[in-house]
Amino acid sequence: MIAPPFYEIPPLGYGGIELICAELVEALVSRGHRVTLFGAGTRSRTRARFVSTNPRLQHDRLGQAVPELLHAARVRRLLQDSGGAFDIVHDHSAAGPLTAGARVTPTVLTMHGPADGEFGDYYADLDPAIGQVAISDFQRQLRPGLNWVGTVHNGVDPDRFVPEHHPDGPVLWLARFNAEKGPDLAIEACRAAKLPLVLAGKCNEPAERRYLHDVIDPMLGPDVDLVLDPDREAVRRMLTAARCLILPIRWHEPFGLVMIEAMASATPVVALRRGSVPEIVDHGVTGWIGDDPDDLPALLRRCRTIDPAACVARVRRHFSTGIMARGYENVYRSMIMRGLPLTEPAGT
Repeated sequence: MIAPPFYEIPPLGYGGIELICAELVEALVSRGHRVTLFGAGTRSRTRARFVSTNPRLQHDRLGQAVPELLHAARVRRLLQDSGGAFDIVHDHSAAGPLTAGARVTPTVLTMHGPADGEFGDYYADLDPAIGQVAISDFQRQLRPGLNWVGTVHNGVDPDRFVPEHHPDGPVLWLARFNAEKGPDLAIEACRAAKLPLVLAGKCNEPAERRYLHDVIDPMLGPDVDLVLDPDREAVRRMLTAARCLILPIRWHEPFGLVMIEAMASATPVVALRRGSVPEIVDHGVTGWIGDDPDDLPALLRRCRTIDPAACVARVRRHFSTGIMARGYENVYRSMIMRGLPLTEPAGT
């Protein structure tokens, strides 16, 4: 299992890919697999055997190419030195797949980012032996010509969340501070609905700080509680305390992990119909989906009609770590079988 080199696994705060790596590792180990996890830092709080490519986590260099390239080069060498000890390589990093074509061990790549645009062009030009896995049907449909070998939804362990719904709590927006995530739309919708809002999320990169200063700060008021860079425990508390999660995204979100985290906390989701949202939120059952930002205030007021138990049940039925692990097991087996040599029938 190859994780990116930026955050600890599992992450203490922000780090969706790292969280999925950790959850998948734990589920696979529980199902009897021996897992080696390649990452950065000095430890992994998982049950995998951990191999570090750099003792220093690279979160302060997020978005730079060199940390990813160095990580990929070191993982390549470590895999080469292992002498073929692995049945499958599962890569969650951006640069790592560039080295996959040179090894015999089959490689699976989970596409955590968008499948269109330049990212899609990059994935299309990778070695055709790499099996690419989508995290939503929507993501896969954006680029149907890629070497898809499966669609596996992200999953969380529902038992890590506290499913105690608070219908009188504040609305929660939880994301990175940028225009694509729509924090300004969240403020406008909650203000129109006369509901308090907790605006919480990642804000430690220069572009995020500029967006907060230039766009969001002038919109703040006593009805908005701002929480910057919360840790995982604070995130879980906020998810439980919220009347609903608002996700007024302006882009085609390939998955949206925060939606299943909210539902695992018995918290309904109010979102705009973008990307994978209709695939994750059951409209009228686990939340409400609007087509336009003007729809959001009325939908926020309708959240009391959502049964919190239905939210938790949807996660357990469709988006648990066990379901995610079984999906990847099927992908691993198909990739391993694809690489096996054909045998001639006896007597020929």
